[in-house]
Amino acid sequence: MLGPGNEPEARAALSAYPGGLQIGGGITIENASEWLNSGASHVIVTSWVFRDGRIDFQRLGELVEAIGKERLVLDLSCRKRGNDYFVVTDRWQNFTDFTITKGNLAQLAPMCAEFLVHAVDVEGLCRGIDNELVLKLAEAASIPVTYAGGANSLRDLEEVTRVGQGRIDLTIGSALDIFGGSGVRYEEVVAFNRRG
Repeated sequence: MLGPGNEPEARAALSAYPGGLQIGGGITIENASEWLNSGASHVIVTSWVFRDGRIDFQRLGELVEAIGKERLVLDLSCRKRGNDYFVVTDRWQNFTDFTITKGNLAQLAPMCAEFLVHAVDVEGLCRGIDNELVLKLAEAASIPVTYAGGANSLRDLEEVTRVGQGRIDLTIGSALDIFGGSGVRYEEVVAFNRRG
């Protein structure tokens, strides 16, 4: 969640649309089941699984055992360093040693339902998507992936669909009119998805 005081609003949203929303931010093994029981379809986890710059497979295994992989989304939000994309944690400030590669994603795929990947370097800028990362994800992932970061037009949605070969979904944030943006109208996105 985005900070203190948001839990009541999150619970209200989950209650209004049970099974229709995912929740992330501060999710741990201690509270994951509670959020699922409150109506979340999935919990989104990063920092609790990635700690001290590494993925903690013991924690990940315990979480999967507690809630089931089908209710878990692993957040692999990343930043580019050199030629590689590294997962970053703690509000995207700390680099881990985990890179976005086919082998690494294959290792994690059996332990979750989906990957969420923010392209942190372009997130919130509304300057266009990171095509290189989208292509890398399309080539590497064997389970559903949602990409977020930089989208500013319906063309970006078309591009993610094309480059991602239909295997990558796109989240549009601040460019969307319902969030105060001017680059993409919500109705256009709905119509695009209904055509697909």
